[in-house]
Parts: sequence; C-alpha cells; structure tokens
Amino acid sequence: MKVLQLCNKPPFPPVDGGTLAMNSITQGLLAAGCEVKVLAMSTDKHPVLEDRIPDSYRKATRFESVYVDLSIHPLDAAFALLCADSYHVRRFVSKAFAARLAQLLSEEQFDIIHLESIFLAPYVPIVRSHSKAPLFLRAHNVEHHIWRRMAQGERNPFKRWYIKHLALTLGAYEREHVNDFDGVICITDIDADYFRSQGCRKSIVTIPFAINPAPPASQPEEPNTLFHLGSMDWLPNQEGVRWFLDKVWPLVHSRMPSLTLHLAGRRMPDDLLALQLPGVHMVGEVPDAMQFIASKQINVVPLLSGSGIRVKIVEAMAAGKAVVTTTCGAQGIPYVDGQHLLIADTPEQFAAQIERCVSDPSMRLLLGTNARRLVADTYSTELLTRKLIAFYEKYLNLE
Repeated sequence: MKVLQLCNKPPFPPVDGGTLAMNSITQGLLAAGCEVKVLAMSTDKHPVLEDRIPDSYRKATRFESVYVDLSIHPLDAAFALLCADSYHVRRFVSKAFAARLAQLLSEEQFDIIHLESIFLAPYVPIVRSHSKAPLFLRAHNVEHHIWRRMAQGERNPFKRWYIKHLALTLGAYEREHVNDFDGVICITDIDADYFRSQGCRKSIVTIPFAINPAPPASQPEEPNTLFHLGSMDWLPNQEGVRWFLDKVWPLVHSRMPSLTLHLAGRRMPDDLLALQLPGVHMVGEVPDAMQFIASKQINVVPLLSGSGIRVKIVEAMAAGKAVVTTTCGAQGIPYVDGQHLLIADTPEQFAAQIERCVSDPSMRLLLGTNARRLVADTYSTELLTRKLIAFYEKYLNLE
C-alpha cells in the first residue's frame, strides 16, 4: 500500500502532541510494510529542524516540505471577518504548497491520501483533480471546540467576541467540509460522535495515537517534584498553566512548601519565564522530554479547554507517572478516576489531589503502574496500525 501523508507541520522530530500523533502513523505504516511519502508544511511557528531529521527518516519517507507563511495579516483577517470565512483555515492556503502537491500527484500514483487536520481541506479539490485515490481526514481535534472554550474564559470583551467569531466560522467550516473526504479518523469517540451528530455521512473510525511504553527509567526521581510538559505556543496550555499558577499553586505551596513545580515546553512566553514564584522553576524547552518526565514525580495537567486527546498525558502515563488533571485534560483516555489518574476541576480539588499523591507514595506508585498498563493495552502501535490499515482497505476492496 502506497500512502501520501500530508501534514500541516513537520511531523519529525515529534516535538509536541500533534507531531507525535502524526509520526506514530508514519512509523506504524512503515513497520507494517507500507510505502509512505510525507509532504509537510514548514512555517515560522513550526519550521523544519534540518539537523534533527536523520537520514534514515528522510530515506524511508522521502520527506519533503514547503514553506507556508502563517503570520497574521490584518487585511486578510478583516476580509475573512467581513466574508464570515474561517481565518484559521484561510491562513493555510498556499500557492506554493498547492503547486508542489499537484506536481507530485501528476508524477506518482498513491493508493491512499491521508490529510492531517481539517486545515488541509482546501487542497481536496487539487487532490481530486489529480488522483483517484481515496482521501482520509485525520481529525486530531474538533478544532473549533478549543476556541469556543477559550472564548468562554476570556475576560476582555472584544477579544472574547473575536475568539467566539473565530470558533463559529471554524466550526461552520468543519461541518461543511468534513464530507469532502472518503473517511474520517478521529482521536476519540467523543470527537467521532460530534461529527456524526453534525451530519457527517462518511465512515468514521476512532483510532487514538499510538505509543509503546519504554522500559522503566533507571534514573531516580527527584523527590517532592511536580511537572508540566507541553508546547507553550498552544494557547490552551498557556491558559491552563496561568490558571494553575494563579489559583492552585498558592494553595499547594502553603500546604506543602517543600514541593517544587517544574514547567517545561517549547516557546515558553517571556512573561512566564520572567516569573519568580516560590518553588516554581521555569525550565523552558528540554532536550529530552522522556528524560525530563522520568526525573520528576507527579504530572500536573491543568487543562481548561481543548479537544481530542492530550498526548503528553499519555506519554507521562506510559512512563509510569501519577497524573493529576482536569476532566477536560483526560478527555478521550479510557481512565478510571483514582485508578489510572486523578481528576480535579477546581483549585481546591487540584491542591487536595496533589497532597493525596505526595502523602501516599504507595498510591502514587499504583497509579503509575496502572497507567502504564492501560497505555500498553490501549495505545499499541501494532494494534492501532492494523485498525488503520483495515479502515483504508475498505476503500481499496482488499479485504
């Protein structure tokens, strides 16, 4: 099976949840014997990191990228506002990317064309005019849900109105164009049910991202440590971390002054880096995410908005870490509260669950053990790749 994987950002190296999810599909298909060609967008926010892409990956995927300018242009934003277009999607329209895609499809034939995110939907007509291969949308999130929830938490009236407008136009675009594809691959059942309820007539399957737990880390944990790891240019992460520092950390620090909080992630905002709070360490980007996770004790994920599934939570679970998160943060994970992770939706609940973890090491160890087992049983690369290929094969009459 020959697959063309179109990505709205470079999937390698896998530096955030989205790229981890993209790369898990690439690696799973390659391991299953498929031929995969990766064509990705390179942007200022997500550039191609040339020195971090090994030759083996380039050779296996014939990796190729096209620069796309995603910077915000006021005139374009105003035009989208007047026309009630989705400015989120509009920014991903590129003549250069369209030209390279058309050229590639005129030169090669593919059995499957796999598009990572609804932001690539504008290129469906180009694909249809140059290829008879079935098209599949990988819906990492119900994208507009993220922006709708962020609007609810915005205090500035004008910003709240504009973010709500962005959410409405993006939601309309998602509903209108989800049927442009031959099939939809969702991360969670919640997202799949949403698309069905909104009139998606195409086949939908739920396939979470794949991850295989690594062997238990040999390095010792630093005692009395909390950590958060996530891309800090993703607005829901910023929102959650600011809420935690403002509402939760004062409670935690007053009750457990020996605890330290370590905040890591790409593109940490300057104002957060400049913060000087007792017990809080602003780490910023780390060279090795799994080593950072292994060195700390309790993962806190104070997510207040979002959709899909939080890859960094599953990574921490795969590493056998106790996780304290919100109902929103745990969305899409088949967990049992108190068995695989701990749920907290208010500052008081968050502080209490952290205190519970710290004061009971045996419970913390059990949470990590159960979490690791859940990941092994649910997110196996081989298992999920088989499910993905079976979904593809329905359209190729290969069953």
